[in-house]
Amino acid sequence: MTTPSDDSLSVIMSERRQLINLAYRLLGSLAEAEDVVQETYARWYAMPRSQQESIASPGAWLTKVAGRICLDLLGSARARRERYVGEWVPEPLPGRTGSIDDPADRVTLDESVNMAFLVVLESMTPAERVAFVLHDVFRYSFAEVADIVGRTPAACRQLASSARHRVREARASVSPAAEQAAVVRRFKQAWEAKDIAALVGLLDPEARAITDSGGQVNAALRPFEGGERIARYAVEIADRVPGMTIEECSVNGRPGLVARRDGVTVTVVAFEVADGRITRLWGIRNPDKLRLWG
Repeated sequence: MTTPSDDSLSVIMSERRQLINLAYRLLGSLAEAEDVVQETYARWYAMPRSQQESIASPGAWLTKVAGRICLDLLGSARARRERYVGEWVPEPLPGRTGSIDDPADRVTLDESVNMAFLVVLESMTPAERVAFVLHDVFRYSFAEVADIVGRTPAACRQLASSARHRVREARASVSPAAEQAAVVRRFKQAWEAKDIAALVGLLDPEARAITDSGGQVNAALRPFEGGERIARYAVEIADRVPGMTIEECSVNGRPGLVARRDGVTVTVVAFEVADGRITRLWGIRNPDKLRLWG
């Protein structure tokens, strides 16, 4: 028979997916998001039962605590990323595995987790990011956001407005999904063939590429621009890593590529495709960010 405590546990644990989704969008790291959710639940269960029962909306309480933990982490993350070796790119998420044990399957792969969107979020202040994600993505009222951010509703409205402006400025005219997949497929074929001319034809002349290695493997430490330069770099990688295989995949809900050597994932590439050409590439090589990729 189900007891009241069973019902309470069910209600509390049903919030886990929502909390993972929120924390990943706020932090850009699934590993950190999982830690935030674990800490949030630890704080809930550290309270006496009488205090738990006095909380009218456990879900709102959990969201508030998780949001505040994320806000604190975002503040310290800026200092950590200044010490990070090379460029920092959000942790990439694979497509659905169908495993209920896979944390990635608890993240809803919509437009608010594509790599381009997450990179824009990285340019925001911690308060802007929290206010914007809570209000514009998760539809919390500014009164609720204010309770989490520790500012007035009017101030949170201004934070979200500023963040929204950043998103609009960075938003490209993204190609339809089928066209994105076709362009990425042709890029894969040209990369495998080491065909520089074909690669240049697929890249916008002002395309920008960023690689993230965390200093653990060889990679460019700074962004580089220009279709021809990116094409030549891609071919250099293929020359330096004999036996590398390249497969099409879903990266944060959009068409991408995964490169493996001897069955081990060495690189995940996310793309932004606009007007039929690749405008942005993010190559994630940091092994710590590839743990979900097999």
